[in-house]
Amino acid sequence: MNFRQFNVPYPIEKKYEKPVAYFSMEFAVHQPLKIYSGGLGYLSGSHLRSAYELKQNLIGVGILWKYGYYDQARNQDQTLQIQWNEKLYSFLEDTGIKYQIEIHGHPVWVKALYLNPETFNTAPLFLLTTDIPENDYVSQTITHRLYDANVATKVAQFILLGVGGAKLIDELNFNPALYHLNEAHAISSAFYLYKKYGSKEEVKKRMVFTTHTPEEAGNEKHEMHLCEKMGYFCGIPLEEVRQLTGMIDDDKFNHSLAALRFAKYANGVSKLHGEVSREMWNKYEDICEITYITNAQNWLYWSDKKLYRAMEEKDDATFADRKFYLKKRSMEIVADQTGKLFDPNVFTMVWARRFAGYKRAELLTRDENRFKALMNNKKYPVQIIWAGKPYPLDYPAISDFNYLVNLSKSYNNMAVCIGYELTLSKQLKQVSDVWLNNPRVPREASGTSGMTAAMSGSVNFSTNDGWIREFINHGENGFVVPIADYDNMSVQELDDYDMNKLYDILENQILPMYYDEPKKWKEIVYNGMKDVRVEFDSNRMAREYYELLYK
Repeated sequence: MNFRQFNVPYPIEKKYEKPVAYFSMEFAVHQPLKIYSGGLGYLSGSHLRSAYELKQNLIGVGILWKYGYYDQARNQDQTLQIQWNEKLYSFLEDTGIKYQIEIHGHPVWVKALYLNPETFNTAPLFLLTTDIPENDYVSQTITHRLYDANVATKVAQFILLGVGGAKLIDELNFNPALYHLNEAHAISSAFYLYKKYGSKEEVKKRMVFTTHTPEEAGNEKHEMHLCEKMGYFCGIPLEEVRQLTGMIDDDKFNHSLAALRFAKYANGVSKLHGEVSREMWNKYEDICEITYITNAQNWLYWSDKKLYRAMEEKDDATFADRKFYLKKRSMEIVADQTGKLFDPNVFTMVWARRFAGYKRAELLTRDENRFKALMNNKKYPVQIIWAGKPYPLDYPAISDFNYLVNLSKSYNNMAVCIGYELTLSKQLKQVSDVWLNNPRVPREASGTSGMTAAMSGSVNFSTNDGWIREFINHGENGFVVPIADYDNMSVQELDDYDMNKLYDILENQILPMYYDEPKKWKEIVYNGMKDVRVEFDSNRMAREYYELLYK
C-alpha cells in the first residue's frame, strides 16, 4: 500500500464520501490493542467499527501507548496494584512514515503505524509513536503512558496528537474536508492548520468538535506560558494566540474553549449534555453552535446474537438457556479471579466502569444495615460484582476500590474483579441480570456501558443522567431513580436521596418481579434489547455525524 497517497481501502458509500480525519487520545477497538482507559475509548472504538460497516470515508488518528493505560493487578491482600508492562503488537503495520515536530524547542521524531481495516473490522487507524531510537529518552516517554501525570509530558502528548496528527494527514496526502476532534486533546492541530491556511476562517471551515465533559472544571486547562514554551502554538506569537482564541487576559489556556472557537460545529454526547453544554459555554463570546449527537455502541461487536435470535423468535426457553450459559461461563471467570463461585440461578447485579468519585461505586454500601440485609436476603437472594479501573493517581477512587475489595471478604455473594477491559466488560454484561449505574446527576455526559449491557440481555437500573433520559421508560425497559430538585440539595442530601431511592426500587420492584413475575421480567429484558438496538447502535451515531456535524 502507498501510504504517501492514502485512500480508504474499501469502496465508499456515496453519501459518506466526504473525507474526515477523526482524532482521539484513545481507541478501544479490540481487547488485544490496549490503548484506552474508559468511555472515551469505547466510544471512539465503536465509531470506527460503524464507519467501517457503513463504508464511510473516515480515518482515525491516535497514539500508540507503549504501556497502555496501566495493567490492573493485585497486591498480596487482593487490593489494587498498578503495573506498567510493555505492549507488543505484531498486527500493526509500519507505514514507513517518519517525520519531525517541534516540542519544547526540540525536534522530536514521530513514526506512524497502521491498523488495517480487515484486522478488527474498523475504519483505518493510524497510531503515532515517539518511542523510537532516533529520539532521546525524554522524547520517547511522550508515548509511554496514556494521560501521563506529569504536566509537561501531558502537554507534549496533546501536541503530538494535534500537531503530529495534522502533519501525518499531510504526509499521507489524505486531504480531509474535516478534522473531527473527539474531545479537545488535539486542539493544537488548529494552530498547525492556521499556519498552513493563513486564517482562522479557513480553519473553522475544516474543524468540528465533540465535547464529553459536562462541567467547566473538568475541561483541560494548562498554563498559557507553559503551552507557549512547549510549542503548543506552533511558533505563533502569544499575543496573536490570545487574539485568535479570545483568551486576552487569561493565565490558563482552556483547550475546550479554544476548540469551541476554532470549530465550525460542536456537539454534546446526549440530549441532556447538549443542553448542559450550551448553558455552560454560552456566557463566552464567539463560540460555535453546540448541538447534540447521543453516544452509542456498536451492536455487531457487543450484542449476543443468539439472545437476539431467541428474542425475535419469541423462543423464551432458548433465551433462558442462552442467558444461563452466558452467566455460568462468566461466573467461572469471576471465580478464577476471586474464589467466589456464584449461582447462575440467582439474581446478579453488576457495577462496572471507570472508578471516579462522581460515579459513586460504593453508594449502596454506605447504609451498612440496609446493605447487610440486602446481601443476606434469603427470600430474594442477590449476588453483586464490581469492576473498573481508577486513574492510577486518583487516590480517593483507588481507596473506594480497595474498600470494596475488603468488604467483599465478608460476603460470599460479593466479588470485585480486576482487568476491566473490553473482554471482561463484555463478560460482565453477559453475567448481569441488572446493570447498576448511579452517577451524580448531571455529571455523566452520556455514559454508554448500560447500552452494551442491554445488548446482552441485562436490565438497566440507573440514576436519571446522560443517555438514560432518552432510553429508560421505568418499569417497561429498565428502572430509573426519579429526578429530585438536585440543584437545591447539598452533595450529602443528593447522595442520600439517590441511595434510598435505589434501595426502594431494588427491594420493592426489581427483586420481587425477578423472582415472582418472571414473565413480566422477561418483557422488560426484551424491551430493553429492542429499544437499545433501534436508537443506541453506533451506526445511527456515525450516520448522524455525517448528517449533523459534517454537513
